[in-house]
Amino acid sequence: MKYLPVGLGVLVAAFLLFMGAQKFGAANPVFAYLAATSGIELFEPVIRIAVGVSEIIAAALILLATFTGRLRGVGAVISAGATGGAIVFHLSPWLGINAPVAFAPGGGYEFSPMLFMMAVPFFALSLVLVWLDRDALLKLVGR
Repeated sequence: MKYLPVGLGVLVAAFLLFMGAQKFGAANPVFAYLAATSGIELFEPVIRIAVGVSEIIAAALILLATFTGRLRGVGAVISAGATGGAIVFHLSPWLGINAPVAFAPGGGYEFSPMLFMMAVPFFALSLVLVWLDRDALLKLVGR
């Protein structure tokens, strides 16, 4: 049980780093599709970059806890927020479970449920980390 938070933390942080790094650089099909279907142009690139930054910060805080024993819960809360937000958008009419994962060669998008299927277990793992670090989080908020 002693190594469970460390192992889960490294797993969640690796996922967040992988997903967060994809938000930088060229346009992302998910956020481009969200901008097109919702009519909210802020999704691409502003919200895409903000989500990427939050994922990288969450991963850094979770990994920092591996060495210092602190702030894993804060990183887990941010991670739960990012992955929970992804789930909410996947369940919205703007994105859907079968979401765009790549730009199609002739224009348009290629769709897959893969992103939703990754978000659900990592949301659950983030909540497990929050639960495991609940005492430290309660101390942070003064309870």
